[in-house]
Amino acid sequence: MRLEGKIGLVTGASSGIGAATARFFANEGMAGVVVADINDELGEKVVAEINAGGGNAMYVHLDVSDEDQWIAAVAACVAKYGGVDVTMNNAGMSGPASRKKVEDTTLEIWNAMHAVNNTGVFLGMKHSIPEMRKRGGGSIINTSSIYGIMGSASGTAYHSAKGAVRMLTKAAAIQYAPEKIRVNSIHPGFADTGMTEELHAQPGERERRIGLIPLGRMGMPEDMAWGAVYLASDESSFVTALELVIDGGTIAQ
Repeated sequence: MRLEGKIGLVTGASSGIGAATARFFANEGMAGVVVADINDELGEKVVAEINAGGGNAMYVHLDVSDEDQWIAAVAACVAKYGGVDVTMNNAGMSGPASRKKVEDTTLEIWNAMHAVNNTGVFLGMKHSIPEMRKRGGGSIINTSSIYGIMGSASGTAYHSAKGAVRMLTKAAAIQYAPEKIRVNSIHPGFADTGMTEELHAQPGERERRIGLIPLGRMGMPEDMAWGAVYLASDESSFVTALELVIDGGTIAQ
């Protein structure tokens, strides 16, 4: 019951890290969990699982790049549960089209990557903070990536967007610390999620990545979700502007 009585909103919560986090939030005693995503069918399934297990969850359709949808999602959370204590800006996108060097990256891909992976985080903070202020504080958790810290041979737009999340988190953390609104980022390493399924299905790619991880295994959504539980809880009440890297030791090399 580490999150007893808190209200949380998780984006990108129909699968992967977001779904695992929503389940963990409910299991740790959250009074209400908003599962937000664009995949309505899978999102409703996550909600049904949480409620069947004794939790209290609702689903909202949310394209995180759309400000009007953010306003509606936060309003729905407040109407249902009375406020917002925790927002996890987890929704993201990647894919083969984004794995390009600078010269090969189209403006279309560049804009799409930033709209979801960066603008979506900005809008989530912008519209959650006023509700957290009313409750005397809160916790914002932004999902970045180890690719927001390190470079690679491709993925130009993804690196840029996730790096922007890292610094946006620090700026917001300083701005709102006086109001007891904490802002931290999680930086997942290589992991098996819906977003990486296609890449990891390529011959030898999953094994190659595991070879880069000192702990010798691929990360799982649950590994990242435990980090989110900590940052959402009062255990981290003196923690803000943190880069929580959860990567099995990858970037320490």
